[in-house]
Amino acid sequence: MIQNISVSELNNLNDIILIDVRSIEKYNSNHIQGSINIPSNLILSNPSKYLNKKNKYYIYCQKGIQSKKICLILKNLGYNVVNVLGGYEAWILRK
Repeated sequence: MIQNISVSELNNLNDIILIDVRSIEKYNSNHIQGSINIPSNLILSNPSKYLNKKNKYYIYCQKGIQSKKICLILKNLGYNVVNVLGGYEAWILRK
């Protein structure tokens, strides 16, 4: 089972590693401030190139569906990951 976090909970955290797994084009058009872009195909093809098993990562996509799948795969590989529920769309709609 993967760990999830809501965008309102995410908004209250500081000094986290936030990863946007959307395409470079979507990331460049807009993203959550402070996030880094590692498209899903790259992070899944070679996770050890981008991630360290000692760190905790918060992962989001457009709607939270793809990031949930990615988190499940990465968790099974031993990475400490948290899925951002609702993804970027939930972030822009937050109050």
